[in-house]
Amino acid sequence: MIWLVVGLAIWCAAHLFKRIAPERRERMGKAGKGLVAAALIVALALMVVGYRMAESVVYWDPGAALVGINNLVVFAAFYLFAASGLRTGVTRIIRHPQLVGFALWAFAHIIVNGDLPLLVLFGGLLAWALAEIAVINRAVPEWSTPEPVPARKEVMAAAGALAVFAAAAIVHGWLGYNPFG
Repeated sequence: MIWLVVGLAIWCAAHLFKRIAPERRERMGKAGKGLVAAALIVALALMVVGYRMAESVVYWDPGAALVGINNLVVFAAFYLFAASGLRTGVTRIIRHPQLVGFALWAFAHIIVNGDLPLLVLFGGLLAWALAEIAVINRAVPEWSTPEPVPARKEVMAAAGALAVFAAAAIVHGWLGYNPFG
């Protein structure tokens, strides 16, 4: 479990570095981007290895209702990611749609995975996303809502979310995790 926690710590540090030490990060220039990218790759590898090595204690088994709720929340998370890129109407309401989507994605995985390693992994990622939102809001308190967008962008975001959801379901099936219970 230690490698999982170390991976989470590196993930958080790499992402928060720009906000916690902006002058130092700026001085690093392009080399800083490469360093952060390398740190994130190491973090992901440590999280995967740490998860696979961790002993599991199961606290609950998801029922059909939790699986259905999980799928709805994951779809909403994917929609927020797509909406962020397309600057759809929801970006006029939610300041950080990608981070909110990431938090929803992590939360969805918590409700259907009641074992300790996954609680640590997705709980840590959820905590990071919420901390990132708070740090950004503190660093840049002012926010102006984007201009309204054409309805076709809403449709594109929903279609993109559906395509990613289908792809994620297929990959989960290949990995042996049935996303539909």
